[in-house]
Amino acid sequence: MMSRASFRSSRTHTLDNQRRIRANDRQFNAQFKYASNYIKTSKYSVLTFLPLNLFEQFQRLANFYFLCLLVLQMIPAISSLTPVTTILPLMGVLGLTAIKDAYDDIQRHISDSQVNNRKSQAVRRGKLVQERWSAVQVGDVIRMDNNQFVAADVLLLTTSEPNGLCYIETSELDGETNLKCRQCLMETAVMGQDDVLLGEFDGEIVCETPNNLLNKFDGNLTWKNKSYSLDNDKIILRGCVLRNTQWCYGLVVFAGKDTKLMQNSGKSKFKRTSIDRLLNFLIIGIVFFLLSMCLFCMVACGIWESLVGQYFKDFLPWDTLVPSEPLGGATIIALLVFFSYAIVLNTVVPISLYVSVEVIRFVQSFLINWDEQMYYDTTHAAARTTTLNEELGQIEYIFSDKTGTLTQNIMTFNKCSIMGNSYGDVIDARTGEVIEVTEETESLDFSFNPNYEPEFRFFDKNLLEAVQRRDADTFNFFRLLALCHTVMSEDKDGKLEYQAQSPDEAALVSAARNFGFVFKERSPNSITIEVMGQKEVYELLCILDFNNVRKRMSVILRREGVLRLYCKGADNVIYERLQSGSEDIKHRTQEHLNVYGFSKQIRVSQVSDSSKEYLNAAIARSFSVVGAQFLYSYVSNSSRKLHFHFLLW
Repeated sequence: MMSRASFRSSRTHTLDNQRRIRANDRQFNAQFKYASNYIKTSKYSVLTFLPLNLFEQFQRLANFYFLCLLVLQMIPAISSLTPVTTILPLMGVLGLTAIKDAYDDIQRHISDSQVNNRKSQAVRRGKLVQERWSAVQVGDVIRMDNNQFVAADVLLLTTSEPNGLCYIETSELDGETNLKCRQCLMETAVMGQDDVLLGEFDGEIVCETPNNLLNKFDGNLTWKNKSYSLDNDKIILRGCVLRNTQWCYGLVVFAGKDTKLMQNSGKSKFKRTSIDRLLNFLIIGIVFFLLSMCLFCMVACGIWESLVGQYFKDFLPWDTLVPSEPLGGATIIALLVFFSYAIVLNTVVPISLYVSVEVIRFVQSFLINWDEQMYYDTTHAAARTTTLNEELGQIEYIFSDKTGTLTQNIMTFNKCSIMGNSYGDVIDARTGEVIEVTEETESLDFSFNPNYEPEFRFFDKNLLEAVQRRDADTFNFFRLLALCHTVMSEDKDGKLEYQAQSPDEAALVSAARNFGFVFKERSPNSITIEVMGQKEVYELLCILDFNNVRKRMSVILRREGVLRLYCKGADNVIYERLQSGSEDIKHRTQEHLNVYGFSKQIRVSQVSDSSKEYLNAAIARSFSVVGAQFLYSYVSNSSRKLHFHFLLW
């Protein structure tokens, strides 16, 4: 049996790893002393600036050296110079660096003030009132409007969209500009934007403690004697921007420093660059050289005093503290001379070196801000700290996932292989040879489709003819492209637009759309497409997202009582799961894949010839250039077979 002490310990451990929140009840939540929504990224305050900044500056060896030198000059027995000769240069160095650090920290204070004073709308006693971000507390119900930043980590309660959906942009968190979908519980979605109902909402949340995991959330909501499981799809994080959603309401779960954004930001600290480390190394070498000079002078002085100096005591009397014995007196004098030479030779250590570096950094920060060539659209370079300027361009390794860095993450649908038939090449009718596609090559006419995109270009008429004669395999190919994805659709000014989580998915759905398989809309339980003008609604049973373990994505759908599994993924993963007897199709598809992989080269502008040669050599050795090759398989409840393969460029 578990002892009473161990049971108490286990219970305490459980409570320590949980967070309990009651909606619209500040008195209940106050007992847990949760963090407020006030944030602070600055390092100093008026009271702490002087001691903290001096502590940071004296971590530099040159500054610490001159501080020790100043202490030595306070000792009359060894100093032949006034302390002013060291105090003034040292104060100048510390003062200039302090001014630069103060300027940087003032900018942080200004940024913090702007964020903390942003306006938010909170529900108070059944009414919507305006609050500053810093006044928002855990347990408050707040309203967010389209294109507004989210003030805190909130549990989504209700939205303006059907089925409780909302769309967010997470570029501030993970750098992704594509929209992501969040959905609230249907039980809370019925409250709509009724401020009275939202003000009376008294649900209680038990969830995980604050952490920096952006894609994980575990918790439970208890409301009206029922319990509901909460996951990351029902949470909107601070720093996200609400998009394509008129409004939504959320319950604050984490605020201020407890939000996942702030948990990932870390504490502001004193940053050292490679030049700082090099200067410290040089200063150490100079100090050792200085000490060796002082040591040599000390030994020489000791020898001279013991052999010759003792006979000149009448002319140069020894100090009263120095013993009268020749050997003892010479030793004491030599030790004092060591420190005296350290003071006299102090200019060997360049105290102005750090000043010069700091001034250069400070001026460079303004040059970066003023540089008219460092602009992209309306965004310009901004030096938010003057500590790391020289680190720009100091690149030793470049790591890139796929080739987004080289291709700007632009994907187009150029070729595909369906049941062993390759499409995409333009064949000369007279010679039977493949014609190279150029800007002047005439694209196919898709105007028969009212939902086509004028900018979409495809050149092989054989694929369009297969669609128009309603070839079954081609229909399955494009039907899969229109169904197996996580793309969101939006009707903007009468025009259908897509928001995709990745450019390859956007290219696929766009290709299906132009060939007449138009993805129209999705809900939590259904996907609607339009096939050659005919509406088809599929019941969505499950989405199995792509990950690095499965290396494939799957959707399970039902229509007219028939279950279908559509799957897309890496070629080797799909090949392993194909029906036996498909060897001929697999072989032909593999040949097409190899041709696609070797037929293109990445075009890189503004790089050296040697870099281009290196890239071309790397491409020639690679099996897949852009990593965007997918095999697609379609599995119904009556058959299992390979249908098609395609490659994006």
